[in-house]
Amino acid sequence: MMMSLSRSKACTTTIRQPTTAARTPTARALTVRTYAAAKPERALAATLEKVVSTRTKLEKSLKLADPVPEEGVERAVEIMRSGSMFRFDNEEGVEDEVSKAEVDVAKYTDFKYAVAMNSCGSCIFTALWAIGVQPGDKVLSNAFTFTAVPSAIVHAGAEPVYVDCEDNYVLDLVDLEAKMVSSGAKWLVVSHMRGKISDMDAITELCKKHGVRFIEDCAHSLGVLWNGVHSGHHGEIACISSQSYKMLNSGEGGFALTDNDEHAARLIMITGAYERLYRKHTLRPADEVFEAIKAECIPPNYSIRMTQLTAAVIRPQIKTLEKRVAIYDRRYKKVEEFLNTKVRNVHVPAQLEQVRCVCDTIQFNLMDMSAEQVDAFLKEAGAHGVQLSIFGAKENARNFRNWTYGPIPEDCEKTEKIIQAAVDCRLPMQFEDEDFDIMCEVIKESMEAVMGVEA
Repeated sequence: MMMSLSRSKACTTTIRQPTTAARTPTARALTVRTYAAAKPERALAATLEKVVSTRTKLEKSLKLADPVPEEGVERAVEIMRSGSMFRFDNEEGVEDEVSKAEVDVAKYTDFKYAVAMNSCGSCIFTALWAIGVQPGDKVLSNAFTFTAVPSAIVHAGAEPVYVDCEDNYVLDLVDLEAKMVSSGAKWLVVSHMRGKISDMDAITELCKKHGVRFIEDCAHSLGVLWNGVHSGHHGEIACISSQSYKMLNSGEGGFALTDNDEHAARLIMITGAYERLYRKHTLRPADEVFEAIKAECIPPNYSIRMTQLTAAVIRPQIKTLEKRVAIYDRRYKKVEEFLNTKVRNVHVPAQLEQVRCVCDTIQFNLMDMSAEQVDAFLKEAGAHGVQLSIFGAKENARNFRNWTYGPIPEDCEKTEKIIQAAVDCRLPMQFEDEDFDIMCEVIKESMEAVMGVEA
């Protein structure tokens, strides 16, 4: 017979348990909580009965960001000691750290040009300006993305038009074409949210059919390939991020990537290469391209350049990208298999076969659960060290209901339903394999605590 338990009288001790097949491959510190029975008026008579529940707990934080390699730390210190942190501080003919980072990023992603900025949001905003978006224009984009994407559209003076997603988080192409027609929009920002790549060949064909030009938000897709080609090459400009929880970590930062000479020149000038400072960019078009643009109209200077300090911590991380991609992929497959086969009410959707993923996070959908059960599951997991989030949560910046700086869509019910049960979970590089075993066990036990054990 189940008794009502009072958590106010809980006491906690820590013990060591040997490894079992049902738990983790190593002996870890597990938490044992003992609860006294509830007050007599809320339970059975005045009987005191102790119920012991042993649960796995993750002791490491899922919020761990990748550390800066020592090479980057040392170079950053050198730059700080010199005082030359501005990218244009170097003497004529002396390549600055930002230009070096641009060369490294362009080489890795196979683009002709890379323009470094203070954030990926700045890259998206300036990319829209560079390709010709005008105030009042309508710009199509994902209803499921991070708030920085529609914010950049609004920053450009344009109006977002939101497109539904599928349950594997990519664009719904039927809805995309329908809204190309109904909205009359001639611009598109394709956001590869959490590195999930939509069918880019099909999107390119739809854009050609309806006269739509587009850029790609690749904040989460550095290292992701489409049919062996780095993400971002379908659109006119691609934008990547070096914010803390990305494959490159500089706290904040971003790069706009393009093969187009005029786009590159506009990006360089609007970022902050005033007068003829564009000549200090290693990767740049010929002087004539810049001067022709300036003769027509000198672009505004938004002073959103990347600093030498930021570039210094980024550069050594580029060297290890492929090594880290391989590690993430191996770990992801193990976690994916566990969640899909061992945890009830959970489904990790497959990505398109054309994609080589970069799996520094994992997302999964909760199936056949009420809102109350979803909330209880999150609380159970959080109480045992696994901090998960729901994309559609009330305060989540990925919930389009929170994008009140622009028009809130009322025709994205499909996306809204999906994100209300879509879970986001980081897979930190600093974890050991056994930490992921523990994380998976916590998720499994938390689900069973809420939904029961499947027969």
